[in-house]
Amino acid sequence: MFKQIALVFFTLFGITTVSHAQLNLAHEIGVIFGPVTFQSDYGQRNNFDTNIGNNGFGVGIVHFLNFSSNANRDYYFNEHFKLRSELSFSKASLKHFGEWVERDPGAIDTQQLRAMSGKTSVLNIGTQVEFFPFIKIHDFEYSPGTFNPYISLGVMASFYNAEASSSLGVLGDPAVTYPKYLNPSDGRQYGFSSESGFAVSALVGAGVHYKLNEMNDLMFEIRYQGFSSDWVDGLNPNKDISKENKSNDSQVWFNFGYVYYLEF
Repeated sequence: MFKQIALVFFTLFGITTVSHAQLNLAHEIGVIFGPVTFQSDYGQRNNFDTNIGNNGFGVGIVHFLNFSSNANRDYYFNEHFKLRSELSFSKASLKHFGEWVERDPGAIDTQQLRAMSGKTSVLNIGTQVEFFPFIKIHDFEYSPGTFNPYISLGVMASFYNAEASSSLGVLGDPAVTYPKYLNPSDGRQYGFSSESGFAVSALVGAGVHYKLNEMNDLMFEIRYQGFSSDWVDGLNPNKDISKENKSNDSQVWFNFGYVYYLEF
């Protein structure tokens, strides 16, 4: 796992270095932080309690390549796009919510679902492109008190660590485990797994930068992160049997941030 992290990091670093050598670029660094809501096989899909109950927190370090310098400002791409690299970490606690844990509190299967819980943590390394459609980046840099909205698209290498457990005992015991999680799934003995793994994730977001002064921005964004794996939460019941669990895991971030412009 650490070899994979190092490979991704040095690849991104190499791209940044080569780009800087070939173009007259500016650099920005910053931090982001905020709550995360996790969409997974825990809880009922499209249920309000599930959406707000399976949550956590995320933090990250960001670096921007700013193409808008005096030498480059005549090009549309340079004035409306930034390349953002990111190292971020999120962690969420997971439980079952919705109809199936509320309809019959005395039933064994209801108690089994209520007793289940999970935790997942995700380390992300990757890059995004931010597009600022309304205000030129160069103009925004010299306009304190201005908001500059953007949309973003990116890809991450995501390293996850998931844990699944039950307060009734050891998962895998039929007396403890909800029946559908006892079926083999995707190469695992059961439809749950406490494991570490790797997934590729895609990002789509929207946000806004606020210009404090020439060298400092605040930012806020909402973004969706979809994973290529359905094991990020530690649950993945057999999809041939449990049709309702067909989607891979995902999470939504609500990020606040601070950005500082480096004088390179």
